[in-house]
This record gives sequence, C-alpha cells and structure tokens, in this order.
Amino acid sequence: MIRALVPLANGVEEIEAVVIIDVLRRAKWHVTVAGLQAGAILASRGVRLLPDTALAAVDLPDHAVLALPGGSEGTKALMGDARVLAAVRQFVAAGKLVGAICAAPLVLQAAGVLRNRRATCHPGVRSQLTEPAVSDDRVVIDGLIVTSQGPGTAIDFALTLIRLAQGVAEAEAVARGLVL
Repeated sequence: MIRALVPLANGVEEIEAVVIIDVLRRAKWHVTVAGLQAGAILASRGVRLLPDTALAAVDLPDHAVLALPGGSEGTKALMGDARVLAAVRQFVAAGKLVGAICAAPLVLQAAGVLRNRRATCHPGVRSQLTEPAVSDDRVVIDGLIVTSQGPGTAIDFALTLIRLAQGVAEAEAVARGLVL
C-alpha cells in the first residue's frame, strides 16, 4: 500500500486538499492528512478540515509520496514551516514522489528543489516562481516532482500521482470510477 502525506495549514485551498485526499484514497492509498498544528484547519473559503494528526507526530520515512495543496495563506504557512521544507528536501533526496499544486510550488522553490527543473503553478503566483522553467501546462512532471495549476486541475494532478506511483491502469481505473 502506498503511503502519502498531505500537510495542511490554515488558508489551504479546500478543493485541492479534499480532491487530493479523496482521489488518492480511491486508489487505496493510505493518506495521512497532517495539520501544521493539532486540531481543525480553517481553509481559504471558511471550510473546516480535520486532519488525521499533527505534522509533529508523522514519521516521514513511512511515506512514499508528499502532496502539497495550495491556497495563498496555506502556502505561506507551509513555506514558513521548517519541518515542511525539510520534508520536501528529504523526499526529493530519497527519490520519492513530491507534488505541489496552485501556489504550493512556491514551497518547493523555498526548499530549493526546483532549480533547473520545469514546473507550473497558479497564474496568480507565476511571477514569484523564479527558479524553474515555468510552463502553461495543467500538470507538469519533472522527474519525480509534479506540479499543477489550481483547483480546476486537482483531479488531473492526483491522477498523475497515481499513474507515476502505480501505473496507467490504476490511474485509469480511478478515473473511470470518477466518470471522467
């Protein structure tokens, strides 16, 4: 079973968070939803999300995939958390799959893992993404780093993670179940 970590911070984009968690769980992944702090997370549109655990309680080596949802304020919080930046670096150094959507590619940039790579992000933060070659594609794969543009690309983003980790057949099976 593939284990994925989805860290959440106040201000997260709820569509991205919920879609990532839901679609990965449809592929039978064990998804750990970890808040930067204990308790409920207040998402960008006022939705309250209840993480499974606090990030401090997560054993990073147990997870094969790190998926970062965006949202302007949520991204700022993730970028400002040394544990998140260290996790990004650890996952990349270990050759694990790392994904970031919307504004969250800025977290990857802050962690220093986007130099000399291709990436995409939400058009509203594009001018801030300065290290990679920025693409207009909905989802960009560069090695084991996957980036995507925003809420409207969240399903494609999650299916791409599944395809890279489990293969085309599993991604297509999940997509069929979603009636895509």
